[in-house]
Amino acid sequence: MRTGSEPTTARSALRARFWLSVWGLFWAMFGTAVFVLVGRPGWAAAFGVLWLVIAVDFALVVRHLRQGPHYQPGRDVPPYWPPERRRR
Repeated sequence: MRTGSEPTTARSALRARFWLSVWGLFWAMFGTAVFVLVGRPGWAAAFGVLWLVIAVDFALVVRHLRQGPHYQPGRDVPPYWPPERRRR
């Protein structure tokens, strides 16, 4: 259903962002550990910063998911039509 009002009625993909954050956390932790063991402190620091950024994003995504269907409608919430605009 395309109505031309998608920016105002769009739904975010928080569940996809959640799983991408989990994936990113795993690889950032792995990369940090590997570069620490290999003895590359610059790369380890870069992966550590990346790990921090992903962790903050993960926390925000979890917060928005816990706020409920007002912020992230579930599969049981049907799409809705945008409000009618009155012409003046």
